[in-house]
Amino acid sequence: MNYQSYGIRPQLVERVKLKLKNPVVKDRMRQLLAHVTKYDLQERVKVRKLVKSAAVILHEKLTDVQEEQIVSFVLAQKIDPNNTFHLLKLWGMFR
Repeated sequence: MNYQSYGIRPQLVERVKLKLKNPVVKDRMRQLLAHVTKYDLQERVKVRKLVKSAAVILHEKLTDVQEEQIVSFVLAQKIDPNNTFHLLKLWGMFR
């Protein structure tokens, strides 16, 4: 399933991708996610906190509905940040 099936708008994804081309923003996001584990990414409360922190870094104002859509998407992906296959799969979704 792709992110659009969770109600996440392509316009939001494109804005975020553009903002992540800024090295300062990219570095802040990298620091935010540096010590995140697959267990963290399966806990709704932790994922919600990460989404809120990322939104602040990216200067994106998310509605409660948008936050919930992103949280649901992340939880459903069962991401293991130490698994290269998982990361490649995600990268492919957002190319």
